[in-house]
Amino acid sequence: MLYRKIEKTISDHLKSKSDKILIVKGARQIGKSFIIRHAAQALFTNYIEINLVEDKQNNGYFADVRTTDQFYMQLSMLAGGKLGNRDNTIIFLDEIQEYPQLITLLKFLRQDNRFTYIASGSLLGVTLSDEVVSLPIGSVELLDMYPLDFEEFLMANGFGSLALSTMMECFKKEQSLAENVHNRVMELFKLYLIVGGMPDAVTEYIESKNVVKIRRIHSSIHELYGHDAAKYDNEHRLKIRRIYDMIPSNMENKKKRVVVKNIENKRGARFEQYSDEFDYLVSSGIALEVEAISNPKYPLSLSMTKNLLKLYINDVGLFTNILYGNNIRSILDDENSINLGSVYEDVVASELKAHGFRLFYYDNKKNGEVDFLVEDKDTTSILPLEIKSGKDYSVHSALSRFISTPDYAIKKAYVLSNEREVKTVNGITYLPIYYIMFFAPNKSQADVFLP
Repeated sequence: MLYRKIEKTISDHLKSKSDKILIVKGARQIGKSFIIRHAAQALFTNYIEINLVEDKQNNGYFADVRTTDQFYMQLSMLAGGKLGNRDNTIIFLDEIQEYPQLITLLKFLRQDNRFTYIASGSLLGVTLSDEVVSLPIGSVELLDMYPLDFEEFLMANGFGSLALSTMMECFKKEQSLAENVHNRVMELFKLYLIVGGMPDAVTEYIESKNVVKIRRIHSSIHELYGHDAAKYDNEHRLKIRRIYDMIPSNMENKKKRVVVKNIENKRGARFEQYSDEFDYLVSSGIALEVEAISNPKYPLSLSMTKNLLKLYINDVGLFTNILYGNNIRSILDDENSINLGSVYEDVVASELKAHGFRLFYYDNKKNGEVDFLVEDKDTTSILPLEIKSGKDYSVHSALSRFISTPDYAIKKAYVLSNEREVKTVNGITYLPIYYIMFFAPNKSQADVFLP
């Protein structure tokens, strides 16, 4: 099976005997149900899984459940013979957003303390934004999940503890990898751009290496996301789908940010008119938002400009399928006619988000743009990141102006590119692109989680 780092977090929570109920949330098709099932079955004698999507489509046993007594009645009808106690019985409520009242009910199930519970939600962010739904603060713990990141992709392709630990030490010491190792990691990085991190796509790659089958999976997931966008918001569904379909073309533009007048071809359209649609795409997990900062100060959230938004696809494999389809040579062979800048930015955005960063970029009329700004919580400072996919990696006038601005108090800046050699020139450290897998909000907490 594919190794997921998040399984350790889930298992640790369940083994801790915490009375808070863990809810794992994230986009559809990223493997939430599988990894929860695997972790829970390893720890509990009695495992009961209730898929609330299937329940809603079939008998609707839990559709009208509002009290613990009603919940236990339905539960006992489905799995009465497997019900023990809190120490040996776990109830997995899969896709809990289908019945929002059950989210509120978790508080009372926790207080009753009869069994252990865990839940998942694919559109949970959207459900929780509904003012009718009450999240029982203090009774639940939310855990975000994303597609496989590049480190997990390396693990799926045979990288073990020694290789990953050595690479991390090189990253921490700002050292270059040996050329043969660099070439192998870059080869897999290019493959990751094609395959991405959706578990079904990664599994298909490992089993068949068949790009047509992999792309079918990508197309199916992309269409599913578009269908969800149309299904879950009747009033704004066409706008949501339009914004979602525009993301790839926006990313291919020089500025890459959303131009609201293009959504419905309306001159004078304002960002505020589409705030609900943007919130949907981000809350559902199918898009990653990068917010603009013109005057960076720590913390960055105090300085963001909401109406200059960039949106990225949540998985680089889905993105390259839209751009290139089965023409993978354009990625593997570094064709001069193909600019992979937006693809590199997409994978960096997804890596940083999966590692716990909130995403920002620098936008200043005088100084230009810098691809990403993230917070280094160890030093309470701002880290600017410039992403380069071509041979002109040393050309970055906006970044140079950014770090030379005294008011910004920049202590460190990075350029990530295809180049193997790690070096620092004029206050800018050049790293190979794959080192993005080791960036963490708290560097002291960075670790390699292995099976």
